Amino acid sequence: MKQIKGSQILTLTGLRFDANLGILSHERSAPQPIQVDAELHQGTQPLLPSDDDIHSVLDYRKVRQIIIDECTVEHINLLETLIGRVSHRLMQLPGVLGVRVKIAKLEIFDDCEVAIRMETGQW
Repeated sequence: MKQIKGSQILTLTGLRFDANLGILSHERSAPQPIQVDAELHQGTQPLLPSDDDIHSVLDYRKVRQIIIDECTVEHINLLETLIGRVSHRLMQLPGVLGVRVKIAKLEIFDDCEVAIRMETGQW
């Protein structure tokens, strides 16, 4: 029997936490809430993993922790710098061919959120 395959993308949506980010004085003195959405393109994968073991797939708990760690390890001035660091780190995960990341600053303005989206690798 021929093994059926499909394109697989791991998605984390709406991950919210506080990060030390920004150039304004109030941003430098206290963390602010951000939201991160990420898509990791894993290319063609079997519809069923080789076995039902977490070690056979990309563990989304690890992906979540990498995002949080990269965003909270130190104060970052620019959203552009932060999203570049997160995207670079996620691209280093085994089997990841492409990454899309969106980071939103949720409370910088009263009337809107500000976000940047970065796409890298193969899609």
